[in-house]
Amino acid sequence: MIDDMRLTYSVPFLCRIFDVSVSGYYARRSRPLSQRAQEEHRLEAEIRAAHKRTRETHGPERLQKDLAEHGVNAGVCRIRRIRKKLGIRCKQKKKFKATTNSRHNLPVRDNLLEQRFDAAAPNQVWVTDITYISTEEGWLYLAGHKDIFTKEVVGYAMDVRMTKELVSKSLLRAVASKRNVNGLVHHSDRGSQYCSHEYIRLLEQLGIKASMSRKGNCYDNAPMESFWGTLTWKPTTPRTSRERV
Repeated sequence: MIDDMRLTYSVPFLCRIFDVSVSGYYARRSRPLSQRAQEEHRLEAEIRAAHKRTRETHGPERLQKDLAEHGVNAGVCRIRRIRKKLGIRCKQKKKFKATTNSRHNLPVRDNLLEQRFDAAAPNQVWVTDITYISTEEGWLYLAGHKDIFTKEVVGYAMDVRMTKELVSKSLLRAVASKRNVNGLVHHSDRGSQYCSHEYIRLLEQLGIKASMSRKGNCYDNAPMESFWGTLTWKPTTPRTSRERV
């Protein structure tokens, strides 16, 4: 700390502030660095170089592999600690693209809710949607199902791709946890994942009624949109770039 501030303040002043002797400070500076401290400095330089080499897009795990390929072996936890110390963070490779896509020829179901978001008991109405979150490894897609009555997220799934398998996994987790879903209303947007023949068939097999928002009206799925808003978003996340259907 004193080393960082000695160009701005005098050493005697800093020693008084940090309650160390001036002679002790200079004695410490004159001693050679320990082997671990020397290794730390070298690893910091290697991590900076690897961060630039990988275009600032690799998280700790992928950075570890790159370092190993260049003859530098270090644990993920140590790399993560040094990255944090150096203030190193990943950049997103590209601007985020929209989530669900309504430009398709798949059949669309009627809007059974018409913005009436109420239920008399659990497992009567579930709303669902796909969003995205920013991680050190890049974007991840998150699908979720929420019970209108309990306000509980009853199922969710994450993946690097937004597919019908992603929403199916979220649905099946919800069904596995709640079981009694016969006659339940399942409300989503018109995204191709929810309109796919496989997903609609799955709903029918479970005795669930499909309901879908009108095109371009995010208020038709307001409870789920509101829940996504409560998640922790990084300031740089381009939320306004999402195309709603």
